[in-house]
Amino acid sequence: VENQKKEILEEKRKCEDLLHNMLPDEIYHELLVYGKVVPQFYRNVTVMFTDFVGFTSMCEHIELKSIIQELDSHFSKFDDICSAHYLEKIKTIGDAYMCAGGMPLRNNSHPIDAILAAMEFLRYIDEINKKKIARGEDLWSVRIGIHSGSVIAGVVGKQKFLYDIWGDTVNVAS
Repeated sequence: VENQKKEILEEKRKCEDLLHNMLPDEIYHELLVYGKVVPQFYRNVTVMFTDFVGFTSMCEHIELKSIIQELDSHFSKFDDICSAHYLEKIKTIGDAYMCAGGMPLRNNSHPIDAILAAMEFLRYIDEINKKKIARGEDLWSVRIGIHSGSVIAGVVGKQKFLYDIWGDTVNVAS
């Protein structure tokens, strides 16, 4: 019984760690304490989207496993860049990457943080492409949309839920 109790506690910890990795700290704690997340209005945030130009056509002539591994590598680097610039990754949608600054922890530097992160994304892709040119491989081209304004943020649903944001600011950035 004692071993089973330890195993259950370890599995609970693993589940909580996974959930914590999927959600911002404040949202994770709110969900643990209250079992739900109250939607929040943010008057001023900066939303950034990236999208790889020609990704769909690349998928038609490059092995899918290879291209998804490369996409994962790029998004992992974007995660690191966002963390360094105080941006919150919201989600990926296919080959698009969405993040926001000024939320869930409010700050006044979010427009500058987003611009600096975008510039670092572009430098990173440029470095990748220099290596690809030398190997004669297809290049990656990224477009970036950034917009500041208000959003609503929260978690909806009860299965496969995720933290998300909504509003015209998201639409314009996209």
